[in-house]
Amino acid sequence: MRPTTLADRAVLRLSGEGVREFLQGLVTSDVAGDLPVWAGLLTPQGKCLFDFLVWADGEDLLLDCEADAADDLIKRLAIYRLRRAITIERDPSLAVHWSPDGADDPRLPALGKRWLGPPSEPAAGWREYRLRLGVCEGRAELGDILWLECNAAELNGVSFAKGCFVGQENTARMNWRAKVNRRLLVVETTQTGPRTRIAYPELGLAVEHRRADDLDGAIIPAWLQASITA
Repeated sequence: MRPTTLADRAVLRLSGEGVREFLQGLVTSDVAGDLPVWAGLLTPQGKCLFDFLVWADGEDLLLDCEADAADDLIKRLAIYRLRRAITIERDPSLAVHWSPDGADDPRLPALGKRWLGPPSEPAAGWREYRLRLGVCEGRAELGDILWLECNAAELNGVSFAKGCFVGQENTARMNWRAKVNRRLLVVETTQTGPRTRIAYPELGLAVEHRRADDLDGAIIPAWLQASITA
């Protein structure tokens, strides 16, 4: 059987009374309904601090997040917790799993099957698989970029109907204007330049923050095509 554990991901458990209401007022996606969803925790200016998938486990919520960012995410959420009786901690009994054979990732069905379970052997090929589909994640790729420039609307990472979240004002204003002038794009290149966020020379790929009319060498998947050319 193919190894499935994504070793660069961690699982945080949020438990306590009103945990859904707590997270609902902070993140970009609607966590009051069906889960999982992909969401961002933004700065007040609407720039990405963290991205993660939110899962349900009974009354608890589980955050499928970047492992290297997990401790910082716990600290940031704790700032907003105030005196609520909510616990936010890593759950080492769970890991994030992935297989290309499936279609239930909330961002994009083509990303494959994703689930939580006990850790097993590390999977191979996830990074290239998602990048070839034009999907970015994690602080090195998304950090400090306006959420809609991270292609969040196209990847089901924002709800404009759920109510307030941190960074909503600027995010909603960009949406109302119906124009995102810059985008995070995956580019086939072995070179780095002023627009490069991070390069993966072993894959011949890089993530770049470009103007939406500067598409030379960029991977433009079908899910992004209409927004780029509109």
